[in-house]
Amino acid sequence: MSTSPGAPGGLAEQADLVRMTALSVPGVVDLHGGSLGEVSVHLPGRRVSGIRLRDDRTEVHIVVAMASPVRETADAVQRAVARVRPGRVDVVVADVHDTAHEETTRDTARETTRDTARETA
Repeated sequence: MSTSPGAPGGLAEQADLVRMTALSVPGVVDLHGGSLGEVSVHLPGRRVSGIRLRDDRTEVHIVVAMASPVRETADAVQRAVARVRPGRVDVVVADVHDTAHEETTRDTARETTRDTARETA
C-alpha cells in the first residue's frame, strides 16, 4: 500500500474503515483471518484480521450468519466497502456461523449452571 500508516486516509484508517463497514452489513457475524491468520493488515502494534488492502484492490473475508442469504450478504458487503474504498472489492465467504445454535447452547449452559448452583446451596 502506498499510503503511510499514520497519514489521514492512511493504511490504519482505511483498514479500520473497511472492517467497520463490512461488520455493519446485516448477516455478517465476523471477519475471518484465515486458518493461520494470513488474511490481515499488519499495523504497528496490531493487526486487522479478515481484510487485505492493495493499491487497486480490497479483499474482505466474512463469516455469514446461517439464517442470512449468503450471496446477497456478500454482494451487500461488496457494495458497502466499494463506497468507502474505491477500486476492486473481492468478498470471500470464509465461513457460515449458526448463531441460533450458539445461543441455544449458551442458554442451556446457563440453565445447567443455575441448576448446579441450586443443588449445591
